[in-house]
Amino acid sequence: MPDRDADPLIVAISSRTLFDMEESHSLFEREGIDAYAAFQRAREDDVLRPGIAFPLVRKLLALNRDAPADAPRVEVILISRNSADSGLRIFNSIAHHGLSIKRAAFSNGAPPFPYIRPFGADLFLSANAQDVSAALEAGIAAATLLPAVPNAKLAPHLPADQLRIAFDGDAVIFDDEGERVSREGGLAAFAEHERNHAGEPLSGGPFRGFLDALHRLQAAFPVGQDAPIRTALVTARSVPAHERVIRTLREWDIRLDEALFLGGRAKGPFLEAFGADIFFDDSENNIASARGHVAAGHVPHGVANR
Repeated sequence: MPDRDADPLIVAISSRTLFDMEESHSLFEREGIDAYAAFQRAREDDVLRPGIAFPLVRKLLALNRDAPADAPRVEVILISRNSADSGLRIFNSIAHHGLSIKRAAFSNGAPPFPYIRPFGADLFLSANAQDVSAALEAGIAAATLLPAVPNAKLAPHLPADQLRIAFDGDAVIFDDEGERVSREGGLAAFAEHERNHAGEPLSGGPFRGFLDALHRLQAAFPVGQDAPIRTALVTARSVPAHERVIRTLREWDIRLDEALFLGGRAKGPFLEAFGADIFFDDSENNIASARGHVAAGHVPHGVANR
């Protein structure tokens, strides 16, 4: 039986994505760290409103409730550029909202990403693009979430507490081989390349490790539409480029519950139909499409971001 405490799923998250802190962040940008710290101390008993990643965090932590005995635990760690002093308001808000977050790193303005790996994080979410890029370069799955009030809309046919995560394929789950071929030779060259290599598994991309950890957690729960976790691949690929993707996931022994091969259609409406709590993509254009419908994390990796 797996040791659920020895093999947890760990997500590191910044305070600006967990809570709505845009008022104080704007003050920091205008007047500096001292004004920001004074603002937070004066309001440390004022509860912060949920931020863009709050619903995701709530659902992640809820997986620990009534989980099978052999299920890996889920842990969320706060990684913040605040000082511990100005961060007291953040922890007061965490307690108010009933979030079981016990570990944190406050870097007092310094880049906090060096602490992500010692915590063993499988995923890092931040509003700071530089921290995200540094984490990716260190081999940690990471995405930039632009702060916003979370979209509370939920399709009536979806279970309210089900965690739904959607991924782009190339340069996120897989490497950017396909995108490089497409940019160099066009869509026809890409289609031919994929047909010729359909039997060869794709190499893993920056989110391969996180997908593995999520799959281990998912596998501990019953399969079906009412399972507490549901995943989807949402890709611009179309037939015949689908075959290599399917064979790769089969080779990896990874289960994705749904797969949408959109052939270049805008992803936002499909993600809303899926009910994604978060979507990861390397393309800023796709993120712009998705953000009007769901929380979307930009993965600044691969040829599209060079």
